[in-house]
Amino acid sequence: MKTAIAARVPAGSFFDLDRKDPVLTRLREEGSEPALPFALMERLVKSGTPYADHARSLRSEPVTVAGVTFDWFDAELPRVIADEISLTDYEIAEHTDKRRAALTRALDRLSLVHPEGFARVREFVRGMLWVRLKPGVRTASLTSSSDPALPYVIVFSDKASRHIPPNTVSEQPSCLFLAENILHEGTHQSISFHILQHRVFADGYSADTSPRIEIKWRAGQGVARNQVWEIDRAFHATCVYNQLLRFRRTELNRHDLMPNERASLQSAYDEGLPAVRYLMRELELLRAHFSPHGVELLADVRRQTDEL
Repeated sequence: MKTAIAARVPAGSFFDLDRKDPVLTRLREEGSEPALPFALMERLVKSGTPYADHARSLRSEPVTVAGVTFDWFDAELPRVIADEISLTDYEIAEHTDKRRAALTRALDRLSLVHPEGFARVREFVRGMLWVRLKPGVRTASLTSSSDPALPYVIVFSDKASRHIPPNTVSEQPSCLFLAENILHEGTHQSISFHILQHRVFADGYSADTSPRIEIKWRAGQGVARNQVWEIDRAFHATCVYNQLLRFRRTELNRHDLMPNERASLQSAYDEGLPAVRYLMRELELLRAHFSPHGVELLADVRRQTDEL
């Protein structure tokens, strides 16, 4: 039996938001379900900050697709939360009909064309933060992100409708690109859940002392830490790339793409395939830094990579 990244949240586990727990139960009884992920954040960060209480100031607009409802957060992002997940330069973007339509179309595309991907998003994503840079901030905007410290919540900007990793940027926005970036972050969350619940890396492994893997396609781009990756970061990226390449291949086999969409997805596929193969080889050379379970996961990722 192959070992793979879990696709479901085990009932009764730390990440089960429906489990019997005094704090989670209180939030559910008070109708504050959107704050549940922030209650998990309190326990993961262990800073003593009541993140769930701060999250109550966030309004959320429900977005329902294929019978699944996501919380699209609104209002001002509390500073203590922004500080913890590196969003101090950002604010929540205004909810508009255009953004709602784009988000709904992206989720609908996942549900109809990529049911396995949508199942992963449905399982590991509850809240969405659509953000923009604060006025006066002079820095490149993020495309999408998620933080292991905040389970079930993903972040993206308007750029997510134009940029697909590693380097493809379209002049025209598309819900397909937003769909890919949502899948991207949902996959990251599922990997984070798995790593936090299972011993994936060898005893004594630390990102601070981990061997670094040179990221050739990032050479000369941005800050130095993005040009060499720790083993755990490279493992995340390899798992995610496998999912995204399958997304792109499925889309490229369809006949309803606009020319710009097809050209962008083909470019991203052609660039992503050698990237994931490179990362796979580098991780296999460093398998001594994985636990026995982690080595089994590597073997499954290798199988996925060989199928691309």
